[in-house]
Amino acid sequence: MYIYNVTINIEETVHDEWLNWMKNEHIPEMLDTGKFSKALMSKVLVEEEMGGFTYSVQYTTDSNETLQRYYEEDAERLRSKSNKFAGKFVAFRTELEIVSEQ
Repeated sequence: MYIYNVTINIEETVHDEWLNWMKNEHIPEMLDTGKFSKALMSKVLVEEEMGGFTYSVQYTTDSNETLQRYYEEDAERLRSKSNKFAGKFVAFRTELEIVSEQ
């Protein structure tokens, strides 16, 4: 199993609109690709010097091959939908392999 982790810092001025969009549009669209079995959205509790709010969204997928298919088939289209928040957020993405789950 793999986790596609996206960490986002969003400005306070658009936070509520962005959070609503994430929960009701973006995350469901990510799951609708059929490439992820679940999504977990967490708020980072450490205050950032830059301000804003930071979240981590972890999408679980069955294999690295499935994740690569997401990049090839869906990533550009789904990422472009965040353009309405352009300049108001910073995001970085990390791929994780689950080694043990207890």
